[in-house]
Amino acid sequence: MIVSKRNHLRLAVVTTVSVLSLVLAGTALAAAPVARPASAAQPAPVQPAAARATVTVTAKPSASSVQAWQLFRVTGTTTGLKAGSTVTLQQKQHGTWVTLPASVRTTADGSYSLGVKLGIKGLNELRVIGGDTASPVFTVTVR
Repeated sequence: MIVSKRNHLRLAVVTTVSVLSLVLAGTALAAAPVARPASAAQPAPVQPAAARATVTVTAKPSASSVQAWQLFRVTGTTTGLKAGSTVTLQQKQHGTWVTLPASVRTTADGSYSLGVKLGIKGLNELRVIGGDTASPVFTVTVR
């Protein structure tokens, strides 16, 4: 596809106008009053951040260095999650967190123990995700 200077300018103008239209439409919708019937129930008040349960996840590997595909364990605890919630292991690959096929449900007291095998040699940055919360990053070297 050949893009001339004129077409490039036209594309930039159309994009700018489209973005401005979306912004203005969103502002108009946000400012419009909402009609509610008199019998409608009042919405539940939003809890302040301090009143919400704080979710925490800890993680500790059983070894800091392993052979490729050698089994090791990641253990930890969670607070603020229901018993039986799923925690999942993530690995940083090329700057992006990738979810690995390693997950387990928490026990009644919020603890978990996860068996892990890694094949990417070198220093592996890992974390455990529970709900929307991640544990601190830990590392395991694969030889």
